[in-house]
Amino acid sequence: MASIYSCKECGANLNLNSVHLFPPDFYFEAGNKGTLSFTSVDTTKFRFEKEDKIRPFFETLDYWGIQRKRTKIKCNNCGRLVGYVYDDGPPLTDSPGQFHFGPSQVIPRAPRYRFKKKALHITSES
Repeated sequence: MASIYSCKECGANLNLNSVHLFPPDFYFEAGNKGTLSFTSVDTTKFRFEKEDKIRPFFETLDYWGIQRKRTKIKCNNCGRLVGYVYDDGPPLTDSPGQFHFGPSQVIPRAPRYRFKKKALHITSES
């Protein structure tokens, strides 16, 4: 049974395929509460905006904060924010990682398209 995912604001079909959906219990650094994560999307349905901000976090006097880099996913039709792109998907190589300790931040990782459930209208197609 397939699902149709559309924008809650304008009703435009986002052309997301359930085949590319990560399992709900799959672990990611950025979490997955209240979201759906996909391995790939139809890029013609979305606008992507880079976001690079430093959040204040004062541990010491000289510490600037935590840097967050991510990409916003907006509906191409109405411009509503529907999710974010994170680079914490599966590793792109079969490398055992630095010092053979498994995949690390050094190894390039696949993008993960994380959509907010409250920004999507999900209908079942039988």
